[in-house]
Amino acid sequence: MAFEAVIFDCDGVLVDSEALAVRGERKALAELGLPYAAEDYVGRFTGLHDARFFEVLREDYAEAHGASAPDDFEARVLAGRRREMHALTIIDGADLALRRAREAIGALAVASSSRAHFLEGKLKRMGLFELAAPHVYSADLVPNGKPAPDIFLYAAERLGVAPARCLVLEDSVNGVKAGVAAGMTVWGFVGGGHCFGGLGARLEGAGATRVIADYEAFNAAISAAKRD
Repeated sequence: MAFEAVIFDCDGVLVDSEALAVRGERKALAELGLPYAAEDYVGRFTGLHDARFFEVLREDYAEAHGASAPDDFEARVLAGRRREMHALTIIDGADLALRRAREAIGALAVASSSRAHFLEGKLKRMGLFELAAPHVYSADLVPNGKPAPDIFLYAAERLGVAPARCLVLEDSVNGVKAGVAAGMTVWGFVGGGHCFGGLGARLEGAGATRVIADYEAFNAAISAAKRD
């Protein structure tokens, strides 16, 4: 199928923030009495909008402790996340991949579970915002975050491209499920620092049609898609 648009996730796909967030959040949660193994944590929570993320965490806390989470629960987890973000870096080759996608396919967007101000801030800090603008969309804009398809359908509508003509690049099971539910082709990306062994198979299990190891592989694949 010929694609008319490429929609990128942000965290763990364009910027290497997921590994930092996972480290900071897990440390804060362990201090709150909720220890998680790294692989399980990535599998369950990566790709969720913060509203759903904290809803599930509070459910876990209540189940583990038989009581509601403390009033400062969310603030402490977010503080743990922020403490790590000084080390934020771009995913190697992401800038060139955005340019290549625009050259090969034409239209592109970023559709992320990050809150809008965090999303724009990360992309600007890493020099990626202008490469993706104006189509940079946060799940704050839609009723339901990933794994619901809302943010991808919103991006396709704003791009003026039918969902079936959109290619999504995602690093999380929740994100892959969202893209598939939107009726889009999804490629799983495992080039981020948080990606563990076996993630590619889990992304395929969620509906990704191929797994992309890094942006060298992506650029080759997107060039082949253009020829098709």
